[in-house]
Amino acid sequence: MIVAIDGPAASGKSTVARALARRLGFAYLDTGAMYRAASHVALRRGVPLDDADRLGALAASVDVRFEGEEGDPVPLRVFADGEDVTALIRAPAVDAAVSAVARIPLVRAAMVAQQRAATGASDTVVEGRDIGTVVFPDAAVKVFLTASSEERARRRQVDLSDAGHEIDEADVRERLDSRDAADSARETSPLAVAEDAVILDTTGLSIEQVVERIASLVREA
Repeated sequence: MIVAIDGPAASGKSTVARALARRLGFAYLDTGAMYRAASHVALRRGVPLDDADRLGALAASVDVRFEGEEGDPVPLRVFADGEDVTALIRAPAVDAAVSAVARIPLVRAAMVAQQRAATGASDTVVEGRDIGTVVFPDAAVKVFLTASSEERARRRQVDLSDAGHEIDEADVRERLDSRDAADSARETSPLAVAEDAVILDTTGLSIEQVVERIASLVREA
């Protein structure tokens, strides 16, 4: 069974998807981390963000792997070509670059192929922006998470601060708004709500409350 969790940045996807995977005992795949890893490598190599051919080739060749502790379905570390990039892919520079990289059709084609291969036949919670619409359109459960722009900006600022990146909340909100616009307007696999997805507004809800609502959908499915 595939549980698809989509939504904009800082809507709670990662936190909820990880907790849900642990609750259900399912595998977990963070597709956003894959795009971030490719973006980090592109920045590290100096690949222009408007060079679609080079970025597509990079996405097809970069080796993105996830590692975790035995017995835990949620991997804690992300590797790109053997380098631990877990913290690096959350840097503001990657935040600013990932939309430009992810909107390139060649990049998305390469990433989608890897994402489908990564799940195999296992029960998996998959989170991203086009999981229910493109990557796994036949997913048994589809959820689209939302939250107010103020709440999302607050969450992202906390995440950045915890990672050692100090940035003004107004700047965080501006970046999120820009990311939303870019992700929703791109021609290939835009951020969109699947017709059969359940929309959950996480503003004011605890992680446990959101996880329980999705777990109930899985039980019904």
